[in-house]
Amino acid sequence: MNKLRLAVVGPGLIGKKHIELILQNPECELICIVAPKTDENVEIGRLLNVPLFETLNSMFESLTLDGVIISSPNIFHVEQARECIVRNVPVLIEKPIADSYIEGLVLMELIEKNKCPVLVGHHRAYSPIIRVAQKIIQEGRLGQIVVVMGSALFFKPDQYFLDGPWRTQPGGGPILINLIHEIGNLRALCGEISSVQAMTSNNRRKFLVEDTVVINFRFESGALGTFALSDTASSAKSWELTAGENLSYPNYRDEDCYVVSGTNGSLAIPSMRLKYFEKEGERSWWKPLLEAQISYERQDPLAGQLNHFIHVIKGLEKPKVTAFDGLQNLKVIEAIFQSAEQVREISIH
Repeated sequence: MNKLRLAVVGPGLIGKKHIELILQNPECELICIVAPKTDENVEIGRLLNVPLFETLNSMFESLTLDGVIISSPNIFHVEQARECIVRNVPVLIEKPIADSYIEGLVLMELIEKNKCPVLVGHHRAYSPIIRVAQKIIQEGRLGQIVVVMGSALFFKPDQYFLDGPWRTQPGGGPILINLIHEIGNLRALCGEISSVQAMTSNNRRKFLVEDTVVINFRFESGALGTFALSDTASSAKSWELTAGENLSYPNYRDEDCYVVSGTNGSLAIPSMRLKYFEKEGERSWWKPLLEAQISYERQDPLAGQLNHFIHVIKGLEKPKVTAFDGLQNLKVIEAIFQSAEQVREISIH
């Protein structure tokens, strides 16, 4: 069986992970990388024994590919995706799909016009944790969802910003880099978000981007939510440090980053500790809740995403996270920025 020929654009933090997974997957192979011709990138190409191209155009003029993974800085996503789409080369675009919602709309129109398979890299959609939590909610075991509380609290080291100075500039803050994953999770668990109210601060790092954010959510179902985000908080209450899916991070199994509560019970995620009332019994804060531990098998969602991308390229599956899904997440993110700037609740139409 011939292996699918893949290219990775942007061998940075997440790009290196994509490369690692491609090298481990028997159904595909890395053909080249696309990145500026710096000493570091030249060395990466040498170690991988693949050519380094400075532009997608020069790559396409030299090679035939089956798919492209774009993991470059956010501002390049739309133009680089466009170069793949007009050539009808399937592409996986790391989140966010675009640097702005308007740019993303233009890209989605191009995707629809060319009928090119496009997958957006919200990889947590492939997490067993999310799938199991969705099943519990959809089965009605929590009753009607009332409120969700979430957090993404962690401490990024100084080297993170030295390695990628663009992360200190507008478009590179934790709202766009990290929170957009959480928006995807919240939509998957609680449905569409109808409005947001946010406050931001850059008081600790003093960069041109936020380092800490708090947000209120209103869902179309009538449920409410709160979320705290910070990349300068010494805490384990984040998906990376609780889910145990990325072995690069330490894992704290006694911590959770979400609690979804309904009229009949609540689910702590990712520990999957379920507390609930008997359906026919009395519900009261004076009455003890029953408890259950929901089991699931931990898997690497990025590996699951690559397998899905391979199946999309082969025409065996439709994209699970479409351009529309990526745009919905980006729309909420832009509303959060707008809310923080205008100090008011912003509706999402």
